[in-house]
Amino acid sequence: MTAYSEKAGRFVALLLIAGSGVVTIAKGMSLTFLAIRLQRDFGLNPASIGALIGVGPLLGAIVSPFAGTLSDRIGRKGVLTVALFMAGLALAGLGLAQSIAALALAHIVSAVAAAVFEPVARALMSDAAPEHLRLKVFSWRYLAINAGWAIGPLIGVWVGAAYVTLFVIAGVIHAAFGLVLLLTVPEASSRQAIETERTSGSAGGWRGLVAALRDRRLVFFVVGGTLLLAVHGQWSVTLSQYLNTGFEDGVTLFALLVSTNAVTVLVASTPARFVIERIGALHALSLGSLLFLIGEIGFAASSGMEMLVASMILFTIGEVLVVPSEYVLVDGISNAGNRGTYFGAHSLSTFGNFLGPLTGGLALGAVGGAGMFLLFGAFAAAGALLFAIGHSMPPPRPEAARTTALDDGAATGDLLRLGQFA
Repeated sequence: MTAYSEKAGRFVALLLIAGSGVVTIAKGMSLTFLAIRLQRDFGLNPASIGALIGVGPLLGAIVSPFAGTLSDRIGRKGVLTVALFMAGLALAGLGLAQSIAALALAHIVSAVAAAVFEPVARALMSDAAPEHLRLKVFSWRYLAINAGWAIGPLIGVWVGAAYVTLFVIAGVIHAAFGLVLLLTVPEASSRQAIETERTSGSAGGWRGLVAALRDRRLVFFVVGGTLLLAVHGQWSVTLSQYLNTGFEDGVTLFALLVSTNAVTVLVASTPARFVIERIGALHALSLGSLLFLIGEIGFAASSGMEMLVASMILFTIGEVLVVPSEYVLVDGISNAGNRGTYFGAHSLSTFGNFLGPLTGGLALGAVGGAGMFLLFGAFAAAGALLFAIGHSMPPPRPEAARTTALDDGAATGDLLRLGQFA
């Protein structure tokens, strides 16, 4: 049962959909060009840029599994408001920073705030929307976010090289959305929070995480998801550096590819869902990984805009096949009693947001763009293989059955030892 009345719930859900789209526009027009700012204004090499940008998502991956638990205890509105205010300050800091240390601190705060915002926003939408509308509102939010990524980079190119202005405006937008949430979102009924508190103690914190990771299928999915996220999660970081140094007017070309990615997501999402339903999640994930590989090879071989755009379209179709398939596979190995724990454990795969920029930056500096793209293609193939291996494994034996087997073994041992003295 939803924690809000239907009228209040609809308002909260629509506010989160609209707000998510607006803040994504803000991120698209600022964070999309962060690697270029580091390269132009601070003179960092690709490896240093990859390490600096990747450390924020790495810390976010550590925080993310516990964000939902925090919102259960102190309320989702408060957590979201603080996260948005901190993101606003951090984004403004990214534009105003005059040293690498200040910029790195602002980036870390921004990434951690984003890691807190996303799972809590999804939880609040689930609280707010009636059950029969949840799929619809989540789909609308997904479309709003991708529309934001399509619009934001174009605004960034239109503003031009005024990086300070881009980041400060983005920060103000985040803070404004936080203020709107604080002033307009009603408090949820406490009944659901009481029930959550009553039932969550059995598998919370580190104990629940460790228990989930005893399932070897989940471990393979986490590692495979890490490799796949390294390919598609932060592709803009390394691709922007490659285009900025290897192509004339690389910034404009990069913005075109970012928008191509977002528009393709919008167009291909519904057909991709039908494909996943028809051929199954594992086959769809494997097909998406193959498209990742083809797209990376296309990037490596591209010498002009047309082939780059075609490669981006293939790469993005792979993305819209892989992302939902991955969640379906994780859901398939969980049950109603441990689903939250399994998805929380799976969020450790966001380590790929650190691995991608780091390894991509190292490869770009050491072996050039072609070597970097081929490395990401290998990641895609390895990720699909790990998912296939994990999917083929049997489920773990229930704890009760394991304990019974141990007890039976102990009893048999006792009888054998008694027989020795008979």
